[in-house]
Amino acid sequence: MPSKTEKLLSLLNGQPVIPVLKIANLTDAVPLARALARGGLPAIEITLRTADALKAIRLVANEVEDAIVGAGTILDISQFGEAAAAGSKFIVSPGITRELLAAAKDSDVPLLPGAITPGEIMAAREAGLRLLKFFPAEQSGGIASLKAFASPLADVKFCPTGGITDKNAGDYLSLPNVICVGGSWVAPDDLVKAGKWDEIEALARAASKLGR
Repeated sequence: MPSKTEKLLSLLNGQPVIPVLKIANLTDAVPLARALARGGLPAIEITLRTADALKAIRLVANEVEDAIVGAGTILDISQFGEAAAAGSKFIVSPGITRELLAAAKDSDVPLLPGAITPGEIMAAREAGLRLLKFFPAEQSGGIASLKAFASPLADVKFCPTGGITDKNAGDYLSLPNVICVGGSWVAPDDLVKAGKWDEIEALARAASKLGR
């Protein structure tokens, strides 16, 4: 049986940018996911920062065959369970707690927890996790910190999120311990509100080529 890290890697494999989405209008969820998938970014993170986030995850999971939908901003085990029940293929948390690690251990849905200190990274590693979110990336030392982790924590890989844009994503992706980055620039609020799905698809297509 593959490990949780292997399962997570298989879901995110080959996708340099994971769109981090805040769904303000439920009717945007399906066309947005479809546009991103057409552009080469099928794995998306819908954050639990809006009232309809769980409904959006369920809609995308049920209606967008090409999408791999994950849930973000998961803060506790209750939200973990709700997101998994809604159809999330992976769970993203801004940090790491014993309770979340325990919930992930008992679930088939892999967890991508945030970790920014050596102690947090080592705690996740002890729990069997080898792929972590580095958040908030830019505010936590960014590229310099990740370079410093590369040697002493050589078997841990990261998905930096927080302050990542099309301008600096390539620099992060060039690091040997970074497999992808999370960012919201591929789905700007103004384009989503205007329903400009073709323009979002074009942004996704450009992002899908980063780091290659």
